[in-house]
Amino acid sequence: MKVSQAAAAPLIAAEAGVPEISAGAILRNGGPRMAANAGAPILFFYAGWKLSGLVLGVALATAVGVGAYLYERKRERPGLIARLALLFVFVQGTIGLAFGSAKVYLAQPVVLNGLLGLVFLISTLRGRPFAGEFAEELYPFPPEVKASPTFKRGFSRVSLVWAAYLLARSVIRAFMLKGSVDAFVAVNVATGFPIMAGLMIWSVWYITRTFRRSEEWGRALAEAAVASEPV
Repeated sequence: MKVSQAAAAPLIAAEAGVPEISAGAILRNGGPRMAANAGAPILFFYAGWKLSGLVLGVALATAVGVGAYLYERKRERPGLIARLALLFVFVQGTIGLAFGSAKVYLAQPVVLNGLLGLVFLISTLRGRPFAGEFAEELYPFPPEVKASPTFKRGFSRVSLVWAAYLLARSVIRAFMLKGSVDAFVAVNVATGFPIMAGLMIWSVWYITRTFRRSEEWGRALAEAAVASEPV
């Protein structure tokens, strides 16, 4: 029986006890949450800043960060991104208000973005790819899968790609800070969700392909795919 591309999409064998994985399923489940947690605070800051000034902008961004965190906790999700975003929103708001500057407020995520890129890079070089830590945000990988060489190899390469993107984006946004706040926010949006969505799709595709072609999981996945075929 021939296995179709759609049927071959599962990442984990059926006996692992987790649902089928595909780029579409992962993006529907985790994509909007990641985009909201990562990008919504700055958009609400910009709206508040344009309407009333720095204080309202910081207040709205902080409220969004708190709301995202509470949403994740209510649904008992790992919420790693939401927790990091919440912590940084408080620090960012405090520093921005202390300096009384929108640019100082906006400069902090640029620095954080660069540091995050270095974390992806250094963690991969140390053999513990940081991209794997975000796996639980999108898909409940069983412990035996997370401990496998296939998981480590696949997510190491994914981590390096994300490191390159984050570091490049930091450089671009740092340069844009020399201009207006409006231009910075426009570039921030353009280099944010559209590219992140593309990288998420690629990451899922690459990981699924890596598992399907691996000696560890390939056979089990093929059998699971055949079993899912309609009779």
